This record gives sequence, structure tokens and C-alpha cells, in this order.
Amino acid sequence: MATQTARLRLCDLQLAQGSRTVLEHINGEFRDGAITALIGANGTGKSTLIQGIMGMLKPIAGRVECSVPKERRAWLPQQLALDLTFPMSVEELVMTGSWPSHGALKGYCAAHYRKGREIMSRLGISHLAHRPLGELSGGQRQRALIGRTLMQEAELLLLDEPFANVDSETVEVLMTVLRDMARDGATIIVVLHDMEQLSRLASEAIVLAGGHARWAPVESFLQQPIADSPAPFLTHAISGVGSC
Repeated sequence: MATQTARLRLCDLQLAQGSRTVLEHINGEFRDGAITALIGANGTGKSTLIQGIMGMLKPIAGRVECSVPKERRAWLPQQLALDLTFPMSVEELVMTGSWPSHGALKGYCAAHYRKGREIMSRLGISHLAHRPLGELSGGQRQRALIGRTLMQEAELLLLDEPFANVDSETVEVLMTVLRDMARDGATIIVVLHDMEQLSRLASEAIVLAGGHARWAPVESFLQQPIADSPAPFLTHAISGVGSC
């Protein structure tokens, strides 16, 4: 059941990459049980904001207030960040989701394996349990990565373009899983570039431009004329068809 509380807040947040200030005076909160889309042209600071929220980048001013336990925070980067040469199977990847709370050096018990099998079944990848990551398609890898976050029982989940280079069936599976997680109270932030996906998945959006951020309901984008759209960089904004 979605709540109206917020365990993640940005308070006059300012972030820099090296000596260059990327984002400044960012204020706002993310509701528990809400899916918030993070949108903006390339170079506007989407990845920088994700790094700041996850604690990977120290603010130069302001702060991130997050009451979600660290072991319940998860980040799903772009698939390009994966090392596909690492010898790990789908099942092994999914099981690593237990590491933040269980520890990486402890063995798995029967309950862990049972939960892992249930998650892989839910994602339709049970038949790939022993397949190396390097032999998977983009959609199969993305399902396995989401499986890891389900194993972790993530309460704060950040996803960087999760639907890029995956098949339409996987998009539908992942959207269902993300909606279920939000319904259970998780706070989800997802980088999107596709207007159709935005309309179907998110309830709120943050537009990054010029070093600043603006919060708005997704409906406000969908109701505006194309010429007045604050997000002309979104796919479909001109043609109305296609995918990212």
C-alpha cells in the first residue's frame, strides 16, 4: 500500500563533478510508494544526481536526507557499466542481492535459494539460472539485475535507463515488477527518455535543466502542447511514435 510519507529529501543540494558545479539549490522530496521519472537532456546532471542520492558523490553544499537503511538502497546502472566477462551465472547474480543484509562471505541457506528461485520464476528467467551473464541478451540481463534488487528487498531503487536495448516483453515484465514494488511502499526513481514509458510508469517527474530541477506531475507534461513541452528531448515529443 503506497504511503504519503517521504524518507528521501533533497535540501538545497549542490553537486559538482571536479571543479564544475553541475546542480545547485535542489529542493524536494520523493514520496514512498511513488515512481518518479528523472528526465533531462544529456549532460544536465541525471547521473550526478543519482550519485549524490546514493552517497557516491559528496555534496559541495546542502544535503541528502534519507532514512532508508543502506542495505535496502539499490542502484541499477546502465547495462554498459556491467563487466560481462566476470564469470557469474544468473542465479549467482540474483543471490548477491542478499549480500547487503546477509554478508558476502556467508553461505546461502535453503530459504535464500527458495526465495531466489521464486524471484527468477516471477521474472521468467528460471531456465537461465546457470547461464553466464555474458551469454544473455540485453533483456535477459536486465531481468536478472532486477532480480537482484528483489532479492535485496530494496526500499529505495534508482534505475538508469532500465528499458534501453531490451525487448518489449521485458519492458512489460519490468514495469509490472516496479509497480508492484511501489505498491509495497518502495521509493523508485527512474531515468527515462521515452514519453510513452513515462506516461505508463511514473506519477511524478523531475526535469533537470540549466543546473536546476523542477518537480511536476507527469500529467502536466502529457497535457501541454508540443511547442510548450518542458521536455522536448523525450522520445515521441515530435513524432509521437518510436522508442528509445
